[in-house]
Amino acid sequence: MKPDPLHTSLADATCDAYREAVTRLPPDVLRVIRKAAAAETNPVARGEFENILKNIEIAEQHGIPMCQDTGVPVIYLTLPPDLPLTQSLYDAIAAGVRRATTEIPLRPNVVDPLSRHNSGDNTGMGMPAIHVRPGKKFAVTVLPKGAGAENMSRIAMLLPSQKDQIAKFVVETVYLAGSRPCPPLIIGVGIGGTFDGAAALAKEALLEPVDPMMGYEQEILDAVNKLGIGAMGLGGDTTALAVKVKKAGCHTASLPVAVNIQCWANRHATVEVKR
Repeated sequence: MKPDPLHTSLADATCDAYREAVTRLPPDVLRVIRKAAAAETNPVARGEFENILKNIEIAEQHGIPMCQDTGVPVIYLTLPPDLPLTQSLYDAIAAGVRRATTEIPLRPNVVDPLSRHNSGDNTGMGMPAIHVRPGKKFAVTVLPKGAGAENMSRIAMLLPSQKDQIAKFVVETVYLAGSRPCPPLIIGVGIGGTFDGAAALAKEALLEPVDPMMGYEQEILDAVNKLGIGAMGLGGDTTALAVKVKKAGCHTASLPVAVNIQCWANRHATVEVKR
């Protein structure tokens, strides 16, 4: 049987996007790191920023992952109107993840949740996590998500009367996280939708450009940075680099709020699929 050209192209694009994501930061993320490094007044934190920037430089120069935790594969697939959603697209993405695991290489992180058996190739039940959305171009976006940051994420089902508590919930989440998610952080916040929808919004927010921020986002960022946790939890001016908020309509009697924590390495990349 001849290989499906579309399957091959999507697998190639997935592998290429994963390679780009784990070895090179998006320009907007790099800009806010450099800006924070230049403004930092704490000498220990300045040293940590130097280490972060050197790490980024080495990863790009040598084409190697910038962090040993290469994450689990979170994939956003954009489909144009003329392309049907079929199982073969899911299979192609999984094939691309398996290739990336071997070729880049990636640390095999995906395990069975109960037996803890490792698949060895970063695929398995529900993995890669694939989100499909319509668009003009056929493209794949890879957002590797490491456990140090993901484990610190939280969701709350607030009441509508508690909308003024959203910022407090975000700050509390960062406070509880401390040094564990490798700050300085980029924080995705999902407001509204449903229980699961708010979490999806928070993760999607991490794909938004981190500069500039809206006024509400800046307010939350300023509150977070008053914590003084600083780079790598050693104190300093910058506990978070950016806060990005995505909203959706919700039930009149509820106010879901989710916070998806990301470390300074807000890794993601998009590759258009050749057809």
